[in-house]
Amino acid sequence: MFFHAAKAFGFLSAPSNALLLLGLAGVVASLLGYRAGFALTTAALVGFALAGLSPLGNLLLNPLEDRFPRAAGEPAPAGIVVLGGSFDTVVAGARKEVVLTDAAERMTEIAELARRWPEARIAFTGGSNAVLYDGATEAELAARMLESFGVPRERLTLESRSRNTVENARFTRELVTPKPGERWMLVTSAYHMPRAIGCFRKEGFDVEAWPVDYRTRGPEDAFRPFSSVSAGLRRTDVAVREWVGLVTYWALGYVDGPLPRP
Repeated sequence: MFFHAAKAFGFLSAPSNALLLLGLAGVVASLLGYRAGFALTTAALVGFALAGLSPLGNLLLNPLEDRFPRAAGEPAPAGIVVLGGSFDTVVAGARKEVVLTDAAERMTEIAELARRWPEARIAFTGGSNAVLYDGATEAELAARMLESFGVPRERLTLESRSRNTVENARFTRELVTPKPGERWMLVTSAYHMPRAIGCFRKEGFDVEAWPVDYRTRGPEDAFRPFSSVSAGLRRTDVAVREWVGLVTYWALGYVDGPLPRP
């Protein structure tokens, strides 16, 4: 129930979708003779311009990306947890190929980390979050990709049931059963790290941040506009949905605060 509700809410929380619905409502209202139609349509167009061309997406994303710096490299960790989100499971299932998304760095970073810490266990967590179409699970795609990197299968722990960050933390902890005093790294996109760390803490799994997949250069991007509406809208969608996800998880008790601390 939560999964499907979250999907529907996630659709509406993306500014591009919300602005499109607002614009359509304005058009319908105008056709029906309501004076508010013009105002709704105008608001939608102005919103598209602000979200698509202004630095709004960078302003929202930067505090998330800078919240958790990378942990120190020593001592070597006992294990590395990698969150899903790097694979297009629907296309991969149809094409029988490994198909990566724009969060691919979550996986490509592992090639270096596996070489750097050859004794560390690698736990990948991710099932399939497809609603309308069946596809492969992220875990099976991750296994294929990691083995192609030369990582032996016996080093891998694969969790294929989770469909969201809460389940990532819960199911991974059940599988790896970390021992007291063990050091575990968590690899995910930098903007997603606060919510991920918060979920793992809530499950009693103490992990250290290893953020990847940065979308901004840092504070200097706070005043950098976008050269195309599509690029700005995409950045704003990612940022707003992550903030909404954080506040929602906090309200539901999945994390201890609206912006977990390092």
